[in-house]
Amino acid sequence: MTAQLTEHALAWRADPYTEALRSGRGPLYLRRSDGWLLPLEVERWCAAPDAADATVLERCRGRVLDIGCGPGRLVSTLAARGHHALGVDITPEAVARTVRAGGSALCRSVFEPLPCEGHWDTVLLIDGNVGIGGDPSVLLRRAARLASRHGSLLVEVAATEVDERVEVHVDDGRGGRSAPFRWARLGTGALCVTAAAAGWSRSLTWHAEGRRFVSLCR
Repeated sequence: MTAQLTEHALAWRADPYTEALRSGRGPLYLRRSDGWLLPLEVERWCAAPDAADATVLERCRGRVLDIGCGPGRLVSTLAARGHHALGVDITPEAVARTVRAGGSALCRSVFEPLPCEGHWDTVLLIDGNVGIGGDPSVLLRRAARLASRHGSLLVEVAATEVDERVEVHVDDGRGGRSAPFRWARLGTGALCVTAAAAGWSRSLTWHAEGRRFVSLCR
């Protein structure tokens, strides 16, 4: 796991992703070895929360931990609403943007020691971040250790029913690319099966603006 985490961290700290965050715009993609591209919505991540994000924010309760917070649109909004909210991201530029926006964030992997473990009331895996590390079962078990006994986990899933673990790299479409790393994509069905084995139960499923979400409880 340590080697895998190092590989993942170095890939996301590579120039294409960092430069996209600095400029606030793409294009940026995850590219599979077979050439398939998944567009990354950098402009949306760097903007204020949209209508779909609002449905996530309204379901956040108590202390909130945002895993893979990116430039911090959710963390900063939660902080402005009076939540104790913390973002975690392995990319220094993402953490810097979060802090500039008024949020709190740590430049750290979710698999490293984190503050208030076992006491987060709401844990977030939004923008496809259930794919972090390439093994959702490991990530969901980690989230269970971070959440409080009665905590919830809000997950954004793929818009279609998919269950894949693949090797990808960050690609800017202009020749810039990161080192390869492992990633995963899950639809609602695959997430619920994987989550159950990690100690989570589905409590709610919803969709907004073409995006799909699942709320899990301990």
